[in-house]
Amino acid sequence: MSLLEIKNLNVRFGDQTAVPVVDGLDLSVDKGEVLAIVGESGSGKSVTMMALMGLIERPGIVTADALRFDGKDMLTLSPRQRRQVVGKDLAMVFQDPMTALNPSYTVGFQIEEVLRLHLKMSAKAARKRAIELLEKVEIPGAASRMDAYPHQLSGGMSQRVAIAMAIAGEPKLLIADEPTTALDVTIQAQIMDLLLSLQQEQNMGLVLITHDLAVVAETARRVCVMYAGQAVEVGQVPGLFDIPAHPYSEALLKAIPEHSLGAERLSTLPGIVPGRYDRPQGCLLSPRCPYVQEKCRQQRPTLDPKANSLARCFFPLNQEVA
Repeated sequence: MSLLEIKNLNVRFGDQTAVPVVDGLDLSVDKGEVLAIVGESGSGKSVTMMALMGLIERPGIVTADALRFDGKDMLTLSPRQRRQVVGKDLAMVFQDPMTALNPSYTVGFQIEEVLRLHLKMSAKAARKRAIELLEKVEIPGAASRMDAYPHQLSGGMSQRVAIAMAIAGEPKLLIADEPTTALDVTIQAQIMDLLLSLQQEQNMGLVLITHDLAVVAETARRVCVMYAGQAVEVGQVPGLFDIPAHPYSEALLKAIPEHSLGAERLSTLPGIVPGRYDRPQGCLLSPRCPYVQEKCRQQRPTLDPKANSLARCFFPLNQEVA
């Protein structure tokens, strides 16, 4: 059984007639696996994981045929039961560490709180373990940083503290939502190396939400490409990168600067992700797809097996003709 199993996840804001922000998503993650979720802003990547964490508030509506983590049905847990899971076995590192940390408390207090709440440590044991966690995420002078407030730390330091908090309960699954977005390039590489070393050391499942396909190619075992709330292609790395079946996957890969060396302009995909009131009748990519045919405009494809992946396309690319 998978560590995380999501079937037909839908997230809406409004009533049941509202257009879904996440639309019929199926996803799974095994223990120790690294899964990357990629796609443009607004494709539903972060909302999917926030639904799993129970962070979608009214007027948000979350429904699913299955939303199971480590054998637990996350949709039926009481608030108390959810608090026993989230923060301990299931943890998340958010995009902006400066807003993820509470500015009113020292970083030491915030890490110790996780340890006292989830691991029932004494104050003395929690402080000792908090210092060890700061050392583990490679913060210099860890003991002296315990009494610092978030505003006294750099962005890279704050993200390391957020990671220390996330791994404090020794989670089985860690979700990293654009963990390097607000950081300098050199710090980005350090944070990614840190996350991957921790994942391997603790054999955690890791869901990496990112725009950086180069990072995905180097780190992930599988990748889920999302567009307008749907998974449009799911497959193994590097197979999906070498032979993408969906036009959107191909467009994302062509937009990598390294693929445009010698060209006058970077490759782009015209248009924008469809919004709430302009979703097409057929394939959601049809207004932007260079390979669109009439069937694409009239009917909505399902996620079906192709040569090297699952893809949501009537006319998949790079498929051998029998």
